[in-house]
Amino acid sequence: MANNVKLLLVEDNPMVLGMLQQALSPLATVTSAPDGADALMKAVDDPPDLVVCDYRMPGMDGRQLVEKLKSRPATANFSAVLMASKADIAERLSQQDAADDYLEKPFFLRDATRRIKRMIDRIALEKMAKTAPSDGVVRGNLAQMNVIDLMQSLEMGRKSCQLSLTNEGDRCEVFFVEGQVKHATYGALVGDPAVFKVLRWTGGNFQLDFEGKTDKQTTELNTQGLLMEGLRLLDESQRDGVESEEPAATSADAATSAAASAGVETNSASTFSDPFAAHPPAYAPPEPAPPTPAPAAPGFAAPTPARPASKEKEEEEDVLLG
Repeated sequence: MANNVKLLLVEDNPMVLGMLQQALSPLATVTSAPDGADALMKAVDDPPDLVVCDYRMPGMDGRQLVEKLKSRPATANFSAVLMASKADIAERLSQQDAADDYLEKPFFLRDATRRIKRMIDRIALEKMAKTAPSDGVVRGNLAQMNVIDLMQSLEMGRKSCQLSLTNEGDRCEVFFVEGQVKHATYGALVGDPAVFKVLRWTGGNFQLDFEGKTDKQTTELNTQGLLMEGLRLLDESQRDGVESEEPAATSADAATSAAASAGVETNSASTFSDPFAAHPPAYAPPEPAPPTPAPAAPGFAAPTPARPASKEKEEEEDVLLG
């Protein structure tokens, strides 16, 4: 579903531009530009829904590009994410509302992708709402946008609506007011437990009725609190064997994967980081030194320790860019 979002990526560093484009291409239709002038021409030819732009570039900087695009009626309707240093954000950008969000440089590729994905999901949902059928109901399936992405997008957009989720005969109704969950039902479950029940869903369908309202208040936690607490419970059920071994692992792993893509992270201690908190520090703690191998016998070469494949994959996915 998010592929209908047009993203303009502007960065004068070719390596950073290439890695971001590769990471974001599965999520949106990405057009790249190496500088502000080229980006301006491409935006005029094909107005973007989202501009992700470096702030400090030769010639036209990121803020100037955003201002020029906002000043033109044909290109004014877009969201902007500026990539800038902490000092630039604090001293030059945040006080002027130059963008909808900021990525503090240097940043980890995985963290940046998650932050931008939340913007893409919100924009995709808004575009779906604008093109809704005559009955005003937006329909989709959870393979396109999972429950966690949906809930975070509705929260970011401060939407008021009725979210209906169906999966193999089961049905859940969740009511939002200004982006916050107020009432939820799932069979006999009401409130927070009803929301926790559907976070593991990886299949099924959803409907969004922006005319749907309720005067009930059955949930105790806000939207982010529901997501974090629900995933904590899933993590505990996996570790403690509350459910049968295979289904527990499958559902919890799927929910954790969905949470990672949306920016809600879990760990083995069942604690959660705020997806809107500051970026992780731009360094990695030193790894313990590997044990010294025993000397090889005469005439034989000492074996080279194998590098774990999972570690190589992790390093490929989490690259520090600046």
